[in-house]
Amino acid sequence: MTSFTIRDIENLTGIKAHTLRIWEQRYEFFKSQRKESKHRFYDNEDLKKLLRISFLYHNGWKISKIASLSEAQVLDNVRAITVAGENTVVFTARLLEAAVDFNENAFHAILDEIIAKTGFEKCIVEVCYPYLKKIGLLWSTNNIIPAQEHFSSYIVQNRIIVETEKLGAVPKKPEILLACPQGEFHELPLLFINYLLRKYGWGTVFLGANVKKNEIFTVAGTEGIRYIYLHLLTNFTGYYADDYFEDICKQFPDKIIIGSGEGIQGLQRSFVNLNVLRSDQQIYNFIRKTNLSAAHNSSRLPS
Repeated sequence: MTSFTIRDIENLTGIKAHTLRIWEQRYEFFKSQRKESKHRFYDNEDLKKLLRISFLYHNGWKISKIASLSEAQVLDNVRAITVAGENTVVFTARLLEAAVDFNENAFHAILDEIIAKTGFEKCIVEVCYPYLKKIGLLWSTNNIIPAQEHFSSYIVQNRIIVETEKLGAVPKKPEILLACPQGEFHELPLLFINYLLRKYGWGTVFLGANVKKNEIFTVAGTEGIRYIYLHLLTNFTGYYADDYFEDICKQFPDKIIIGSGEGIQGLQRSFVNLNVLRSDQQIYNFIRKTNLSAAHNSSRLPS
């Protein structure tokens, strides 16, 4: 059984801890469990109940009304609600509930519903990323078992791959290589970037996660490759990010090196052929080939 603190529940449901305490005292419709130390804790079943409550609450239901319902009635009303396309909080809650039970069919069905209402790109950016960030935070603090995070990431990654395959082959030679450096195993963001590049007509070579530098050097020598795109989240390269990019930039002075992700935010050095994309908007501008030269110059770091 996984145990959650009231702060975990706050992060997962979007309902403040003090609000949860007030509800417990005022309506007595949900009582948290207590440790010997008297601290509140919640198990998987508690989390699912509170996710359903938060789902209704974020859809405009008054808590007094929710408190008057039985558990079966709460569930019935959750299932009956048609979610507005922009209401991503409730979609996130439903994905979490499916992940707690490792319910793959439910998880896929929710993704299908989101995509139908918002489109694939918004599904990934506005629902899946915030959801995975929440569940990843719990994993990092040992409050959720790694299998639940892997379960979710695997499904989302596969959906991105399927949507990329739907785009068909790009009728041109590869012009950009995409890789996560050695020691970086989080390839989901790079998979989505590859999808977007392909959608906007780029020819790509996707190498994936944990790619050694000598493998990058080998593939980057392929005729037509003009860009090397490297995405870092945790920078497990064994190098400082500055040293890593300096090595890549010097090895390929005739190519533009692209860096993005949390792992590049602390870069200190500037290189003539390095384009650092610090924000989602800069990534989109690059992918859409919007004012590339200006984006390149504006993203260079001070010496």
